[in-house]
Amino acid sequence: MAAAALRPHLARLSGGGGIPNPALRTLSIVSPLLLHLRSHRHRGILRSNASSSPPSPPPSPEKEAEAVPTAESCVNLGLELFSKGRVRDALEQFDNALELDPNPIEAQAALYNKACCHAYREESKKAADCLRTALRDYNLKFGTILNDPDMAPFRASPEFKELQEEALRGGEDIGSGFRRDLKLISEVQAPFRGVRRFFYVAFIAAAGISTFFTIPRLILAVQGGDGAPDFLETAGNAAINIGGIVVLVVLFLWENKKEEQQITNISRNETLSRLPVRLSTNRINELVQLRDITRPVILAGSKASVTQAIQRAERYRTELLKRGVLLIPVIFGASQKAQIKPKGFGTTRSAASAPSIGGDFEKRTESIAAKSRLRAEVRFKADIVSPEQWESWIRDQQESEGVTPGEDVYIILRLDGRVRRSGRGMPNWNDILQELPRLEDLLSKLER
Repeated sequence: MAAAALRPHLARLSGGGGIPNPALRTLSIVSPLLLHLRSHRHRGILRSNASSSPPSPPPSPEKEAEAVPTAESCVNLGLELFSKGRVRDALEQFDNALELDPNPIEAQAALYNKACCHAYREESKKAADCLRTALRDYNLKFGTILNDPDMAPFRASPEFKELQEEALRGGEDIGSGFRRDLKLISEVQAPFRGVRRFFYVAFIAAAGISTFFTIPRLILAVQGGDGAPDFLETAGNAAINIGGIVVLVVLFLWENKKEEQQITNISRNETLSRLPVRLSTNRINELVQLRDITRPVILAGSKASVTQAIQRAERYRTELLKRGVLLIPVIFGASQKAQIKPKGFGTTRSAASAPSIGGDFEKRTESIAAKSRLRAEVRFKADIVSPEQWESWIRDQQESEGVTPGEDVYIILRLDGRVRRSGRGMPNWNDILQELPRLEDLLSKLER
């Protein structure tokens, strides 16, 4: 059943001696951006206080029928209705949950599940309204929306772009969690920006204080008379102080502008990392899962241009493979039909993500094995899934680079998933061979 694939992204709320559904996961404790945009999705179980006590006998049907509805029970019922494909009835239950004085986690669950349902029904505006409330009032992490493959239909909509821009700005209407996470990553990538800005402020303050004392002396120098300071010397000091303030203010504003550009690029890279591709073995993976083992080269444009570029690349296939090149053709407007099917709430990914530092040996072994399998499946070319998302991202990238949307472009990614460089038209493969080091070279290891 199609709607059964749209399952909620929060751990099932269990009550009394009920058994929680391990396929559902919590949302509020994970922010994927804090792990350098590469953390894997966490799943967990939310248990009520009563779950720590010995399990009680299952209630009789009569007692269950007489039970007073609560926010928790409405969320649980909504989950069951989802699994049966009764999406409209599930929406009613989530609405009921929001009217029954839910706690923050229950409210977040109801709102997010409503958004998932609206996204599945292609009601993007309603989904955006639910997510906006969850972000602002219930501490939903924007990274959850970015990382969730089942939110793919919503991420391809204009409403998602609008919501993302609001989150980038931060503020009372949507909360500042996403912007705060991006700023942390920005500080990691540019660790001395904060130090520079501190010194700019300190020097501006010092020059301002000096100017404050110099201006009265300048006035006395202009008036002249006995004991008046030398005019040229005083005017020179004032000019130096004022000029220094102007220069330092310009530098400070320039640093702020660079930070905003970097935050925008980080957000765009994160969106790119969640775009799906189909490998030669028919496995669907997001680009984030291909980090460290491939350098994707995106070829976007007309069918004739992209086809010709791929044919030329075939001549250098062996050498390009040694450099980890994976061709990803994107033909503008060629496919409006392919959609990424919801993988289902709680289903595991096709390949494991890299474990965090400090993970146990077993997790590391599983991750290494998954990477090895994935490496074996990666061939020379991968097909895009959900072309609307790909074209939307490429249009944004073109606008940021001052390129006319729809023009032929190529985009080369680094091993760590960030954009290495891009250009108009199709790439010169000889230049790429000269530019990219082999995977086993030291430069490639530094790039990871």
